[in-house]
Amino acid sequence: MQLKSKPLEIRPALTGANWRGLWTLYAKEVHRYVKIFGQTLLAPIITTLLFLTVFAVAFGGGRTVNGLPYVEFLAPGLLMMTILQNSFANTSTSLIQQKLNENIVDTLMPPLSAMELTIGFVFSGATRGLMVSIGVGASLALIVPVHIHSTAAIVFFAVGAALMMGSLGMMTGIWAEKFDHVSTITNFIILPLSFLSGTFFPITRFPEVLQTVSHFNPFFYLIDGLRFGFTGQSNGSLEIGIVFVIFINAALLAICYAMFKTGYRIKA
Repeated sequence: MQLKSKPLEIRPALTGANWRGLWTLYAKEVHRYVKIFGQTLLAPIITTLLFLTVFAVAFGGGRTVNGLPYVEFLAPGLLMMTILQNSFANTSTSLIQQKLNENIVDTLMPPLSAMELTIGFVFSGATRGLMVSIGVGASLALIVPVHIHSTAAIVFFAVGAALMMGSLGMMTGIWAEKFDHVSTITNFIILPLSFLSGTFFPITRFPEVLQTVSHFNPFFYLIDGLRFGFTGQSNGSLEIGIVFVIFINAALLAICYAMFKTGYRIKA
């Protein structure tokens, strides 16, 4: 008896999406860090409040920045830094742990396309960043007067930052072969970009060379846009910032998709 091979069926990108599988992956990743909320959600809130206290004591004392009390200038920068760090941490640690524990196959075996895997991981990382930002924002509001100038700007730049770092964290987790590689990206890329982006003081205090370099730093536009949403003030162009965020997110998502599609460092 001769067996006839069944032709390969390729599901359309949207109409044939495995929505239940995508939701399961997303929910699994969210549950992973909610289960240890003391480490993943509570600790960043405490760290941010410590940053606020230290810098307010050191550089506050009635000082103003562009007419704003220093703590009101500082708060949006700390809020954005929280989003960046936690969105990156979620996807990078999740993937590197699965690779080191040799159970990445549990993620690759289910009938999920490369696009569905990308969306599941990136959106779960973005959710962590936004969840932490809500907790941090509520805590900061108890100390710092909060004024909302543009809700649209706050939502756009917060969500854009969360997606950007969720994508970068996913790329790092796939590329990395040990936790030292993840720490390398954190210490030599993310932290310098965060500290040199106007988080703690305006970039106008930099030498001219660093001011020019800062205008190519995507973190500067994220922080500047979020600060505009709260205070109505910005040091850069919001239009350029919007273009930067959209372009970089599209590029990072395309790279993440290509990594899963080709099996880069995750398939034997």
